[in-house]
Amino acid sequence: MDLVIRNAQVIDGTGEKSYTADVGIDGGRIAEIRTEGPRPTGTRTLDADGLALSPGFIDMHAHSDLALLRDPDHSAKAAQGVTLEVLGQDGLSYAPVDDRTLAEVRRAITGWNGDGSDIDFDWRTVGEYLDRLDRQGIAVNAAYLIPQGTVRMYAMGWDDREATPEELDRMRQLVAEGMEQGAVGMSSGLTYTPGMYAKDSELSELCKVVARYGGYYCPHHRSYGAGALQAYEEMVTLTREADCALHLAHATMNFGVNKGKAPDLLALLDGALDEGADISLDTYPYTPGCTTLVAMLPSWASEGGPEAVLARLEDDETAEKIRHHMEVIGADGCHGVPIEWDTIEISGVSDPGLASCVGKTIKQSAEMRGEEPWVTARRLLINDRLGSTILQHVGHEDNVRQIMKHRVHTGGSDGILQGFKPHPRAYGTFPQYLGRYSRELGILSLEETVAHLTSRPAARLRLTDRGLIREGYRADLVLFDPSTVAAGSTFENPRTLPVGIPHVLIDGTFVIEDGKRTDVLAGRSVRRTAA
Repeated sequence: MDLVIRNAQVIDGTGEKSYTADVGIDGGRIAEIRTEGPRPTGTRTLDADGLALSPGFIDMHAHSDLALLRDPDHSAKAAQGVTLEVLGQDGLSYAPVDDRTLAEVRRAITGWNGDGSDIDFDWRTVGEYLDRLDRQGIAVNAAYLIPQGTVRMYAMGWDDREATPEELDRMRQLVAEGMEQGAVGMSSGLTYTPGMYAKDSELSELCKVVARYGGYYCPHHRSYGAGALQAYEEMVTLTREADCALHLAHATMNFGVNKGKAPDLLALLDGALDEGADISLDTYPYTPGCTTLVAMLPSWASEGGPEAVLARLEDDETAEKIRHHMEVIGADGCHGVPIEWDTIEISGVSDPGLASCVGKTIKQSAEMRGEEPWVTARRLLINDRLGSTILQHVGHEDNVRQIMKHRVHTGGSDGILQGFKPHPRAYGTFPQYLGRYSRELGILSLEETVAHLTSRPAARLRLTDRGLIREGYRADLVLFDPSTVAAGSTFENPRTLPVGIPHVLIDGTFVIEDGKRTDVLAGRSVRRTAA
């Protein structure tokens, strides 16, 4: 065989108790698992010496759409043991597009992925984007969700109105083409413009197309704050009526209004599951969220796209209306909750000249300048051309722990890699699950934790040869030390790599070896197979 891993503590992804075995790899696949009898032999032998061997981790919510092309190393994910990322999240990404839409979406999510000035955007369709990943070669595998907000932008611009029959037909066509070209489903960002302008009837029609191809719908739903439970229920009802599988993105219960309410969400999901609904969810093992500062604005202030937003911010009378909506009423961009500026920490800016704001809350920066927080926030939005990212400190640890134990839970980093001080989840989600929440806190057993991060997401993605350690499966594998594995990233030093993960393989090839990134680009696009 090409490689034999001896004396491994095999955690096979099923959730069942681990066992010791030799695992043989040949031709990029697991060829033999031997627990007794003659040992397999290979061109190369690696003694695991008691390290745990698990399937590669699947990041169900990634924002590496441009990072995979920009950074061949991509240790942020590879060093965590991630062997597959799901891109195209939150309803905004870079395919399908035309020239106009591409320019607009690049502006809209500069805070997530940079402005793309270092990228050759030589694609327009979903298939062409996936082909680009394959042609260039990438660090880890990648699947793609069709972004509903981008589709709406393509078909009808940034208008806050119902789609005409012709526009809805165009959106159906774009979704169908994307699915045929290999997308695994569709995402939405229903607190982001222009996707949030879509009514349930419009979303349902697109979900019916997704369902026809055996895909799933992944909404960032309409609120994670005020009305969060109703927003979850809306998505459950919508997808059941459309007969479409549902995967709830970063399924949190945030803000003061939702403290202690995780059981309410889980009861809602259990009821639907018991009635036959096809539902899964992902979370990250941290309390703060991460997004862009402009996302906090009310939706009416964002109609028309980035240039229209800037024009409103620069107009004193309109800016005052925006402030009142955010601070007094509670903007839909801030999940219906009046904004608390001491929870909004700037994590990144597009203009390096504004770097002094990073690591401070809006309230702290305002106090240093002797002005009201909105004055500081408004100036930053204008001067950074809407490119600022934030950490939003509004989560609850009890909710995080209860949701991660649920029977349909999977792991997703929601990792934004941009900014001077990104959220540590981008570099630490998977070792954080294994180290802090499994070994230290005992929220889940190690075997259960691995199942949440491997076989469960593989089942959602309908992958029949990944997510388990089984003969014939792809050799996407992680060797880690259960006694030391931990996230190195912190809020103070977010780009620190994890410890205790010495080896990561994709298709039987080392992408991390002895704790160091190799020069191998083993990743490829993972495309939807026939339902």
